[in-house]
Amino acid sequence: MTCCTGPCAAASHFNPKKADRDLRRYQRHGPDISTRILLSEIRRWPLQGLHLLDVGAGIGVIALELAGAGLAGVTLADASADYLEAARRHLASRDASLRAQFILGDFAATAGSLPDADIVTLDRVVCCYPDVEALLRGAAARARRIVAFTYPRDEWYVRAGFVVENSWYRLRQDPFRAFVHSPQRMASVLESAGFVRAARLAKLQWALDLYRRA
Repeated sequence: MTCCTGPCAAASHFNPKKADRDLRRYQRHGPDISTRILLSEIRRWPLQGLHLLDVGAGIGVIALELAGAGLAGVTLADASADYLEAARRHLASRDASLRAQFILGDFAATAGSLPDADIVTLDRVVCCYPDVEALLRGAAARARRIVAFTYPRDEWYVRAGFVVENSWYRLRQDPFRAFVHSPQRMASVLESAGFVRAARLAKLQWALDLYRRA
């Protein structure tokens, strides 16, 4: 899921056209760079028999890429009905054996009603949300073992790019917005929930943090 300002903006911005475009890009080029970073670290951990909750699941790339690792099941949550439908079709066409459920809605609001999972992932999702604390508190509450998330690096050139991007959306009267949150601010949420950081990886624009329950 690309960055957005909230569930209403996501529902309108992430439409069938964008879902089809993301699916074609994945079929041609594989996972995006932030997703590759996340997958490379998640695969270092034993996954056999575990349940994955992917928040902002988009077209279901993470679930599909990890399907061969022996997951017991996956839950895909997203604010866009069009993306969830694309994920449903995508998983059904590639791995019908993977037990999956699909949850539509604002995760920060619905997290309390979702089942626990061993691993919770959020790929390019924290930048969607102005209230990142609520989002990560929800992820931590649902995670029995691991929370892994990617986010835009808090660097001047990333912030400058987001200013340009958001200006373009504003000109188009599109409520979609992108946010750069402080890594320290995000860390404090997870640490206060009983998690410790086990890994951090960074590329030019994107970074990954993986936390395990202490």
